[in-house]
Amino acid sequence: MNIRTRLTLLFLLLVGSILLLFSLGIYLLYNQFREVDFYERLHEQAKATVRVREDAGDVARTDLPLMVDERISIYTPDDKIAFTVGSGPLVSIGPDLLKKIRAGFEFRSRQDIHETLAINYHSKSGPMLVVVATAYDRYGFNHLNRLRQILIFGWLASLLAVGVAGWLFASDALRPVSEIIEQVNTISGTNIHRRLQVSRQRDELAELAHTFNAMLNRLEEAFVTQRSFVSHASHELRTPLAIMRGNIDVALMQPRDMPYYRQTLDEVLYQVQRMIDLANGLLDLARASTDAANLSFRPTRIDELLWQARSSILSKKPDYSIDILFDFDDDALVEQDDDLTLLAEEALLRTALQNLMENGCKYSVNHSVTVRISFIPNAVQVAFSDNGYGIPPDDLPHLFEPFYRSSHTTNVAPGHGIGLALTNRIVKLHNGQLKIDSVVGMGTTVTVRLPLQVTMPVVTA
Repeated sequence: MNIRTRLTLLFLLLVGSILLLFSLGIYLLYNQFREVDFYERLHEQAKATVRVREDAGDVARTDLPLMVDERISIYTPDDKIAFTVGSGPLVSIGPDLLKKIRAGFEFRSRQDIHETLAINYHSKSGPMLVVVATAYDRYGFNHLNRLRQILIFGWLASLLAVGVAGWLFASDALRPVSEIIEQVNTISGTNIHRRLQVSRQRDELAELAHTFNAMLNRLEEAFVTQRSFVSHASHELRTPLAIMRGNIDVALMQPRDMPYYRQTLDEVLYQVQRMIDLANGLLDLARASTDAANLSFRPTRIDELLWQARSSILSKKPDYSIDILFDFDDDALVEQDDDLTLLAEEALLRTALQNLMENGCKYSVNHSVTVRISFIPNAVQVAFSDNGYGIPPDDLPHLFEPFYRSSHTTNVAPGHGIGLALTNRIVKLHNGQLKIDSVVGMGTTVTVRLPLQVTMPVVTA
């Protein structure tokens, strides 16, 4: 059952139940009114009959207007019927009930279509009489039956009208949903740039469409990034493989001397190492793109990670120079020991810091970088500064794209363009911020700001 039918049925059930209760209430209230009114008329008819009989005798009763199937009986104090008139059924009243009626009890009863009222009456001569009036309320019941028919047919007609109105209401309410479904069915990988348009801009469905458009923006970004990633990764892997195959083919074309084979193997080894570095970078990039809940965050000192990263780089590149400075004295360092500790995934954060150090040295004229640690409210800030070639302003917005390399530094040092993209994702994984300030010919400063977290970080896409 679709939503439109379900809404229509629910609307029909709700309104139909309300109308049914309303009609039933009207019917019961009118029936109560008819009964009270008829008993009042019986009461007046009974008293009028006794008064006329006392004033004019038995013959005068024939001049009073009769009710349908009326019978009025008068009981004397000795429980005998002294007078009766009318063609209606005679209702027998027992002695005990007559005694109660004389004491002030008003008796009412109904048998089939006839209703009976028994009351006491003080006659002019003194004795307490009991008057029993019975009649059939033909006009009242006719009106009640007519009202019942009107209510039943009116309720059925109302159900039909409510059903049609509910269907139209549900159709109008769900029209934006139909529009969204129709538009979503036309969106695929070839036109993922398309966005949903809704006719109503200020209701919940419009908000849903905006939310879906925001999701499409993220999907398009991920789709484009993935496509670019696959293209660049294939190119980066194909280049060293082509070089390796070319060197091996040339070496096998004819016998070579040992120095030539050694040179070929060195070149192959270099390309293999490039492929290993690329594979490791891709694995780290995939790991940094995972959910933070799948990683192990623990209290980590940022200064220890910096020293570990420095040692790892200098062990491979002893000609690099890395200075780590603190923007406070040693006493303050002891006092602010807790401010250097944050929740982090140790291996990933060390990789990010190592990438920034290595980039600073790689693209610096004298292969040196200065790392400066400082404190800001609720965060620790680490700045990596070099005096290298700098980055053109046009390249800055693209530095965090995987495999993107600035044309200004492509020929300066080998690389794959993964380092900054990986570092940016790791920083975001720790709810941090990464900022790059660069001037061509003067150098670059990369600033990382990490919050001093006390709970597990939450990463937003």
